[in-house]
Order: sequence, then C-alpha cells, then structure tokens
Amino acid sequence: MAHLPLDEGRRAYLSTLIEGLLAGQRRALARALTFVENGGPEAQWLLKRLYPRAGRAHIVGVTGAPGVGKSTLVNALASEYRERGRTVAVVAVDPSSPFTGGALLGDRVRMRDVAGDPGVFIRSMASRGSLGGLARTTGDAITVLDAAGFEVIFVETVGAGQVEVDIAQEAHTTLVVEVPGLGDEVQTIKAGLLEIADIFVVNKADHPNAERVELALKMMLDMGGPYEGWKPPIVRTVATRREGIAQLVEAIEAHRHHLQAGDGWQQRVRRRAHEEFTRILRRQLVEHLFSTLPPGRFEQALDHILARKTDPYTAAQELIAESYGLRSG
Repeated sequence: MAHLPLDEGRRAYLSTLIEGLLAGQRRALARALTFVENGGPEAQWLLKRLYPRAGRAHIVGVTGAPGVGKSTLVNALASEYRERGRTVAVVAVDPSSPFTGGALLGDRVRMRDVAGDPGVFIRSMASRGSLGGLARTTGDAITVLDAAGFEVIFVETVGAGQVEVDIAQEAHTTLVVEVPGLGDEVQTIKAGLLEIADIFVVNKADHPNAERVELALKMMLDMGGPYEGWKPPIVRTVATRREGIAQLVEAIEAHRHHLQAGDGWQQRVRRRAHEEFTRILRRQLVEHLFSTLPPGRFEQALDHILARKTDPYTAAQELIAESYGLRSG
C-alpha cells in the first residue's frame, strides 16, 4: 500500500526528534526508535536523514541457545566498556507470541546494572514473527543508534538456538555463547552457529563440565580449519561475577583490529548493506504489487490455488506480470 506524504507539521516534529537524538536526548531517541520499529512514512523519512550519519559503531552480535546467559553477559560487557570510557547501546530481541504478537521485553530488567547509566541505552524489540533471531526492523534500529553516536552496539538475539544465523549479516563481530549442562558436546555441533562465530564464549565456566564444552569446541574448530587470518578464540566467563569479561572485551577488540587491518571490515559493511538493500527492495516491491492489484484479485488467485486450478508459482508470476505490465510465461 502506497504511503501518503507527510505534512509540514509532521516533518517539523520529526526534524525536532533528529535534532534531539543527535544532541543526546534519550526521549527523542526512544521516540525515533518507536517510529522506526512501527514502519511507515515516518520511519522512512527518519532513516533517510539518519543513514548518512551512521557507519561508525562497532556492531557486536550475541547469540546462543536459551538459558546460556546472554543478557547477563551483555550487561557485564556493557559495564566493562563503560569503565573503558566507551558508550554502549543494546538491542535485545525478545520472542513474540504467535497468537497475540505480544512480547515480555524483559531485558531492561535483566540489565538493571547499566540501565540507569547515561552512556548506555537499552532497547528491547519484539521479533514480531521474524525468523533468524532478529526483528524485521533490527537493522533500522541499529542505524538510528549508530547515528546517535553510540560507539559499541550489542545485538542480543531471541535465543532460539541454531536457526539464529541472521545476526552474522548485521554484526561486525559475532559472539556464540555456550554453557555446560545443555547437552555439552552436542550443543556445539550446530552447523549454522559454528560457522558464524567470530568468538566462542563458554559462560557459566564455574560449572564442572565447562572444560568438556571447551574441548568439544576446540575439536570442532580444528576440524573446520584452515582459517584465514582469524581463528575464533574460546573465552571462558562467569558473567554473574564478571569473571573473564575483561578478556572477552580484549578478544572483541582484537577482532575489530583484525578486520580493520585488512579489508574484512569493509567486506562486512558491504555484506550488511547488501542485506539491508535487498530487504528494502523486497518489501517495497511487494507493497507496490499489492497497491496496484484490483480489489479481490489476490483472494481470487488464492482461491484458484486452493482449488488446484493453478499452482502458487504460476499464480505469483501472473500477479507480478499484471502489477508491472509484464508478459507472464
């Protein structure tokens, strides 16, 4: 459906939001993020003007199975970075109900140690049915926080396990968190997560089986070599006591320096831009298609599919041809 243009008053209000978030006003930033998360013409207007100001933050993804302590780990990492004088933003994606669409959005509670720090901003987002561990507008939220001047942006995924590989398309550095007691060695043998990890974190390392998890990871890494310049390190942490957190920050910074020393950083920036551009194209093309179809045409095609009078591929080709004035074939 085509968006109506914004009136002058609305544009003036959004301009005020941009001025506020660039000046460090948290309320303006929160309101801008709400517009972006909801989508629509306001989101596009804001993002068009904020995009040129982004591109400086180090985006760090944190993923892993439920119960590995991702929120506690991010809380500890944020505290460590603040002690080093860096500003931090957190985008924490929580699962949505498949029935109501609602989400708990409880990460702000779990990150209470840094929630009141003026140099930290935490934004919880509902996944809203998106797969891959992120919300549909996670990338847009990162752009807003980047433009707002945060130096490190942590993106914590839903926590659904091995399907969460989308974070590798958004982050410069991806942490894959494992813990003892969730299947131990079996937990590490997840093809998707194994390939996207830049750093492995064995959290809750005071558990008796932590060494077994680390050994299993080392074996998997040895089987996956050779590596070109960067072999994912394994860092043990006990996030609740901030043990190993300083070492983990050093590993994150080492990976950033490694990327920036060659063309790795630019490659990841290009990969993120490619995914973002493709996502926007796909969404706008679908919106255009539905805005040009005659009333009831989609339902008619769906009825034909259900009656087996046609197949979904042919029906899709016909709708696209009608929408864009092409010949179907």
